[in-house]
Amino acid sequence: MPSPTPAMLIADSTGLDFLNSIATPTNVTIDWIDDGDGLIDWLGQAQLVPADVLVAMRGGAMPGELDRLAEQVRDLREWFRGFVREHKGKPLTSASLRELDPLNRLLARDEGYGRVVALDSGTIGFERVRRWTSPESLLLPVAEAMATLVAEQDFSYVKACEGPTCTLLFADHTRGHVRRWCSMSACGNRAKQLAHRQRLGARP
Repeated sequence: MPSPTPAMLIADSTGLDFLNSIATPTNVTIDWIDDGDGLIDWLGQAQLVPADVLVAMRGGAMPGELDRLAEQVRDLREWFRGFVREHKGKPLTSASLRELDPLNRLLARDEGYGRVVALDSGTIGFERVRRWTSPESLLLPVAEAMATLVAEQDFSYVKACEGPTCTLLFADHTRGHVRRWCSMSACGNRAKQLAHRQRLGARP
């Protein structure tokens, strides 16, 4: 199996990285979750699901099962994209809660539990564990990433890249909240080159 194309994990928020799992960073649209294998690869790259669980899910799924799950994930992604694009740039309020009913219904499927464990330091700690009972359980860490974005991120600083053809979103955590580009090495650099060419063209 060929190595997966590296995912665009540049948003400083896993929930936004999920939306960026389909993107047009240049002129060609790439969907990292275009099928079941893509979904497994993206979940691994985003470190949302343990590698051994992904191997077991890939090996144990019925024919077409992961492809159907990927279709559900794409539908979830586009629903959530609409919510984020509508609300980005301004703080979220409780008035938005009703719009998030589909997310809360998904979160309610979780069969996670907590347990007391030994830590590397030799002390006792608490951790949450998830029962990976079926391929559909792979939706739950994605839902948690979305919920974390909604609950903990100031939407005033959720932005879209200013690149003219770029579709990537990000959380601007820079000092002064001055980030404009998905990355300086991509759209930022292209914008600098364009500005330089325009300055040269404007010289008498």
